[in-house]
Amino acid sequence: LEDCMDFSLAKTISKIEEKLEKRGLPDCLDDDIIPSIGNEIGAEAQIRFLKAKLRVMQEELNSVVCECRKKDDENQNLKTRLKSTEDENTRLQRTINMQHSQTEKYKMLSQEANKKSEGLQQEVIVLEKELENLKRVQKQAAIGQSATEVHLNRALEEAERYKVELNKLKQSNKDVANQELKTIEELKTENKKLQKQKGELMTGFKKQLKLIDILKRQKMHIEAAKMLSFTEEEFMKALEWGNY
Repeated sequence: LEDCMDFSLAKTISKIEEKLEKRGLPDCLDDDIIPSIGNEIGAEAQIRFLKAKLRVMQEELNSVVCECRKKDDENQNLKTRLKSTEDENTRLQRTINMQHSQTEKYKMLSQEANKKSEGLQQEVIVLEKELENLKRVQKQAAIGQSATEVHLNRALEEAERYKVELNKLKQSNKDVANQELKTIEELKTENKKLQKQKGELMTGFKKQLKLIDILKRQKMHIEAAKMLSFTEEEFMKALEWGNY
């Protein structure tokens, strides 16, 4: 289109120049084209003036066309940048939505892990109380049973170790939102381990309670035997006194 405009204007200028050379200056000229001073100059000078003005207009038109071409290029670049920016915004929005979903998921997992940790903490507290009660019972029932005390101390050490493990678990749960699913699996494995150790500990408690019960029964049998021996001696003495 721009090339056609340049060609058409140049062709028009050439035709005007040919007509001016053949026919001379027209009788009626627009005052906007030739100023009032045009009446004071000759036809040839006016022709040159018109040619000069046409060339100036041609140059101005070329300049305007060039400027339009530059503006078109700038507009195209801006459209390209706008499209790229919109694509980037779309990609970033998808990324933000995905991260938000993952954050909510990690938050839920963290809350579940905290609940499990609190439950284990309560179980440890109950176990500690049971251990304290068992310790008092064992001291009262069999002070000399060193083996029982050794088992009890081991149980206390296990309980303390559980407390340390639970504290570590609580500390690690604070960072669950920023960890990957692998951390959650490790926590589940650790919880299973604690449950297994708890079962082993309860089994040990039951065995020791059975041992205490056996000791109590042995003590009762010994006391009953002593009482029976004492009764037989008194009976024999009574018989001897009767003979006298």
